[in-house]
Amino acid sequence: MLTDGDWTSGGSLPLWHVTLTLSGDPCDIDALRRGLDRLVEERPFMLSVRYDASRAELRYWDEAEDVDDAAALALRLWGDHRVSCDLPCWRVVGLEVLDRETVRARGAGRPANPLIAAGVVPF
Repeated sequence: MLTDGDWTSGGSLPLWHVTLTLSGDPCDIDALRRGLDRLVEERPFMLSVRYDASRAELRYWDEAEDVDDAAALALRLWGDHRVSCDLPCWRVVGLEVLDRETVRARGAGRPANPLIAAGVVPF
């Protein structure tokens, strides 16, 4: 159950850091890159997208009331954009949803440089 302290300022919903990993049959890497670029245009909140011919990893922040809602939205993301972005018919093989405090705790003591580059980049 969320308390008032769990909400972000301004009464908006809490932020969740989502990492969604998808995999499937290998596809044309150039076509995949074009599809991922379209996905970033349709959903500009993406922090980073990494990919190879048979796998993609999407990282982003999302607002949701609780972890269940954030996870449900993440599990629908690829399917909701598959046709409009011409993405392959891949399945979710991994999902991590973390609250802001956990992300901050994991980053404590680490250098300021991100481990994963922003944008759409190959693995």
